[in-house]
Amino acid sequence: MKQYIKIVFVILIFTQTSCKKYLDIKPDAQLVVPTTLDDLQGLLDDALKMNQSGSPAVTESSSDDYFLSDNTYNSLSTNMQEIYIWNLKIYNFANDWSLCYVPVYNANLCLERLGQINETPTNQNEWNNIKGSALFFRSYSFLNLCWEYSKAYDNETAGSDLGIVLKTSTDFNIPSQRASVKDSYSKILDDTREAAQLLPDNPIHVMRPSKAAAYGLLARAYLSMRQYDSCFKYANLCLQIKHDLIDLNGDDDLNGDISGLVPFKPYNKEMIFYYEMNRNVVLHMYYYGHIDSTLYNSYDTNDLRHEAFFMPDNGYGIFKGSYASSPNVLFTGLATDEIFLIRAECFARMGNTADAMNDLNYLLEKRWRTGTFIPLTASDGIDAIQKILLERRKELLLRGLRWMDVKRLNKEGANISFKRIIAGQTFSLLPNDDRWALPLPDDIIKLTGMPQN
Repeated sequence: MKQYIKIVFVILIFTQTSCKKYLDIKPDAQLVVPTTLDDLQGLLDDALKMNQSGSPAVTESSSDDYFLSDNTYNSLSTNMQEIYIWNLKIYNFANDWSLCYVPVYNANLCLERLGQINETPTNQNEWNNIKGSALFFRSYSFLNLCWEYSKAYDNETAGSDLGIVLKTSTDFNIPSQRASVKDSYSKILDDTREAAQLLPDNPIHVMRPSKAAAYGLLARAYLSMRQYDSCFKYANLCLQIKHDLIDLNGDDDLNGDISGLVPFKPYNKEMIFYYEMNRNVVLHMYYYGHIDSTLYNSYDTNDLRHEAFFMPDNGYGIFKGSYASSPNVLFTGLATDEIFLIRAECFARMGNTADAMNDLNYLLEKRWRTGTFIPLTASDGIDAIQKILLERRKELLLRGLRWMDVKRLNKEGANISFKRIIAGQTFSLLPNDDRWALPLPDDIIKLTGMPQN
């Protein structure tokens, strides 16, 4: 890993009163080792490393929300073709693995340096925010790594299934070893719960973690573990702090006409925590892929998401509805629409069909043309779950969630498989196939001797 290079750090000077502005300031030319609380907060506020390049991309390019034409596929490099047909074997730096561990390293550095600074009554809020933020960023990366490189969480096998490397130190002399899936998730949950106790309810900017974001991350983690009672608890706590939704019929957070190329303004009201998908692999982006035709055609004529999310392209659809406010950047952070859908699913799985449909309808009413939405009903919990999962896919596409969703749902017996057709040849990824845990980079395996997936 390139992390084995000695690192020096760029410290940015920020002020609380101009948070939105300071996130756009260029790094200072002075390179120093962080020693003060201001230094540590500056390191965590380095959005390029902490927010804008850490979310995995290969899982999105491996998912089924899009497809490539034969001509596009034939123009790709061998590695990109292998990703598309789930045959990736040998690849090296740079990649999702290395990019996810950059925030981990910075978080570990902050935690180590913070331990050398006394907590006092005058600096307690700042001290707590730094510790909570560092724990949150590290857990956010760890969870993304688990989703990509580990099998779906299974209570019966999690203790023996291979998880990730739980790096909690900046000391590169400590050998890298893969923890179990059980231990990986336990670390994520423990650290995120601690972060929630330290962070403010809401951040001064959505690029910073908060209590609401920690609760949202816990809801995500428990959802992927299929522990729906705990998932509900934290989704509910998150929504108690923040529950704003954008009305696609007209809202200050829209750029006027939602059919335009950039329908959403930056840092909209639904955002709880801002994060972006890296652009190391971009097969799923609009300039390569088209949206799956069945998915694209599943939106009702009065469902405004069809206009807000897609542009027509030769009879197909291309995605432009990223909350990152750019068709070239995909938002993978936490937002209230996702948390409402998580809570709705948990309600349904716990037998509370009425509240499940209330949450779903509350969201959908903001998405449909005014006066046209008829609230959905469900005959039972199973019917409610099916309706919620359909809307989850339609609402949250290209947010880095589909790969995890299918892995967990196949553990519930959903029997979802992926299929690609290239020049008449069919390639398939069957439920619970070992390839749902993507291979680690070859240079990491050679360097550490860790077992490969």
